[in-house]
Amino acid sequence: MNREIGKVMCFHPWSDVTLPLMKKEEVVKVIDKWTELVEELGATYPWVQIFENKGAMMGCSNPHPHCQVWASNFLPNEPALSDRCQRAYHQKHGEPLLLHYAKQEAEKKERVVVESSDWLVVVPYWATWPYQTLLLPRRHILRIGDLTTAEREGLADIMKRLLTKYDNLFEVSFPYSMGWHGAPTGPHLKEDNSHWQLHAHYYPPLLRSASVKKFMVGYEMLAQEQRDLTPEQAAEKLRNLPEEHFKTREDQEQGAGEDKDAGK
Repeated sequence: MNREIGKVMCFHPWSDVTLPLMKKEEVVKVIDKWTELVEELGATYPWVQIFENKGAMMGCSNPHPHCQVWASNFLPNEPALSDRCQRAYHQKHGEPLLLHYAKQEAEKKERVVVESSDWLVVVPYWATWPYQTLLLPRRHILRIGDLTTAEREGLADIMKRLLTKYDNLFEVSFPYSMGWHGAPTGPHLKEDNSHWQLHAHYYPPLLRSASVKKFMVGYEMLAQEQRDLTPEQAAEKLRNLPEEHFKTREDQEQGAGEDKDAGK
């Protein structure tokens, strides 16, 4: 019988402090807790799914910044499909599919949004949502628990950079659904999972403004998804956005204005 358990994890004590507004060391603590939960639940359960639904547009009823962690005693559909595809590619080419893909994207640069020595964020060529992104490590990593201390710090930094760009796009707390995929756990810990590569998906719904959403309807539901802009265009737009959060800019401008008033 299929069985699941779930946990809710808050990111910050303050309800208006989202991940891009948190300090880097605070985001590292979030990553550390993710790792702890995956290792705790993954000791028994084959699949541990970390995911965040941010914003009412994504069906989030609790405005406090948080994520959820669901553990199941089976491999859900998406991870099972990912497992089959990565395994087939590895058997044919002798290299993890997403590791090879990351190297190609890093060389071409066309779809890269942000990057560092350890991490890469791209708008994948198969993206369906306008500003969908894929977060990848540059070295072969099976699970989030395999990250080094330096890689966790680098992950916190690149998450802040990406999410700040998202917020800056339409100067709004950007809604999205995101989640981590890594090698299965529980009984699969004893198996060879070298075909897997850790990665995270971000699926934001916004299209042209803070209020215009991309809808998957009609032809897209019944025939094939349609893009409103190319992955290259989306990546370029995100890449060229500032990495200073618009709220920080507004606070600085407001502070400067108050200083001027005080000096009169």
